[in-house]
Amino acid sequence: MEIPMLAPICLVENSPAGELRVQQEALQVLAEISQPVVVVAIAGLYRTGKSYLMNRLAGKRTGFSLGSTIQSHTKGIWMWCLPHPHSGRAGHTLVLLDTEGLGDVEKGDGKNDVWIFALSVLLSSTLVYNSLGTINQQAMDQLHYVTELTERIKVKAAGKGGRRKGEDSAEFVGFFPAFVWAVRDFVLQLELDGREITEDEYLENALKLKPGSSEQDQRYNLPRECIRLFFPGRKCFVFVQPAGRRDLARLEELREDELDSEFQEQVSQFCHHIWETSTSKTIPGGHVVTGAMLGNLAVTYVHTIRSGAVPCMESAVLALAQIENSAAVGEAVAAYEKQLGQPALPTQSVQELLELHAQCEQEALRAFMARAFKDEEQQYQRQLKDKLDSKRAELCRRNEQASSDRCTAALRELSQELEERVREGGYSVPGGYQRLLDDQREMVDKYQLVPEKGIMAAEVLEQFLKSKETVAQAVLQTDQSLTDKQREIEVERARAEAAEREAQLSQEMQARTEQLLQDQERSHQEHVQQLTAKIEEERRKLLAEQEKVLALKQQEQRRLMREGFLELAAQMEQHMQKIRKEISQPPHSGCVIC
Repeated sequence: MEIPMLAPICLVENSPAGELRVQQEALQVLAEISQPVVVVAIAGLYRTGKSYLMNRLAGKRTGFSLGSTIQSHTKGIWMWCLPHPHSGRAGHTLVLLDTEGLGDVEKGDGKNDVWIFALSVLLSSTLVYNSLGTINQQAMDQLHYVTELTERIKVKAAGKGGRRKGEDSAEFVGFFPAFVWAVRDFVLQLELDGREITEDEYLENALKLKPGSSEQDQRYNLPRECIRLFFPGRKCFVFVQPAGRRDLARLEELREDELDSEFQEQVSQFCHHIWETSTSKTIPGGHVVTGAMLGNLAVTYVHTIRSGAVPCMESAVLALAQIENSAAVGEAVAAYEKQLGQPALPTQSVQELLELHAQCEQEALRAFMARAFKDEEQQYQRQLKDKLDSKRAELCRRNEQASSDRCTAALRELSQELEERVREGGYSVPGGYQRLLDDQREMVDKYQLVPEKGIMAAEVLEQFLKSKETVAQAVLQTDQSLTDKQREIEVERARAEAAEREAQLSQEMQARTEQLLQDQERSHQEHVQQLTAKIEEERRKLLAEQEKVLALKQQEQRRLMREGFLELAAQMEQHMQKIRKEISQPPHSGCVIC
């Protein structure tokens, strides 16, 4: 899928008054992306070189504005959509989000910064936090935005009592992105107690908690606890200064050989890690987010923030589900019509027509199930079923009309001679009645040989013969070669033949009705079968999601126990017990399609 984006564009504008607005141009770009998206966002203090890393992730030297002064260049959230550069992510789109620098003294609005950070978390599948120097207490204090996430974001919709009680980090972890801390202009040696350590070990050491319960200890521990609880899966990269101070102002203009070789290697490792490990953006249940869905999520979250409310992830997902499920119904109907094409009508049997409909219905259902999610009451699947039932009824009507038109045309042509003789009085002679019968039988025999008449052949013939009964009776009554007794016999014979034809026609129509009823049952079973498969697939995705969260929690619990924080480890165990309970619960079967 080609994405014609030569440069980034603004996704969320941050006006001078501090109002956030989603930009229509960006939404139009996202609306055209039906592929899964891997969303990498970067956040951090202003003037820390965030845009440079994002340009390198895009495989470019320029793109996101770097700026060269102490002023923050990026305002709001800027977006760049590109074909994913990693072969393992073929068919995916890489969406890079460069966010406005946090802590800009000229802006003077800390609350606005928190919302920018919250949107970075909500929209991304990988969040890069960019900082300068070292991971020290000052760096932790600057990351106070993470401590406010639970006040700025809700996982579940609140009841009448307001904010839903009992939300824990396990629920947030299911929504939150992978976390990567990028430390720029790093000047220390990666050593601890005289031994070399990895970048990840450096981060974990910086995140160690301080024992004690004083206010100072709590203030020290709070950002660390939040990072550990919300982002149990995390990674760290350190970068030396890329060039001399004099050259930093023109970083994007420097040739490769003008950049520090160690810095180049560090950037290369960082980019490959992000490309290889960043997963598709998903929402709870494991449903993969497309570009169009990402745009709708951005609109929902920004609208909620502008209204003064707290964004609720569950509510946003449900709102997104309504949009996607409505679109899924339309997409399914389009798939039906595409599969149907211009069918050759009339068909020779009802069964042939119903088999065609069944093939189209299966294709429509596959299209619907591929896109729909959280249709827990099957509201949208029932809408689709009603539409497909209407399509079948319309197809049957068109088939009957095509058959009726063809049969009527054939009888009109075959009966021309007979009609002309009637008009000329050719049967108003002694023996005329028998001659009329012979001509009618000959015409009927020829009609039966006409190919591809369709399912209305008998019914149209019966209607035609009924329309000629008055003429036949008139000829019978005026045929002087017949006695009264013979006329009575002929009347009874004609009545018996008509009754036999009607009985055969009635049986044929009954058989047709039974075939339609059988197809309704087939359709019902097809819907149930595909729904069951969908529920099982969603269950597998949910279990995989919960198992992943559980594994991350267990990893963090072991860290806490090693550090001696047994009380926090016990709290973590309670969180994990909730997850284990959810995993062990039998799947919800859902409603049966009516």
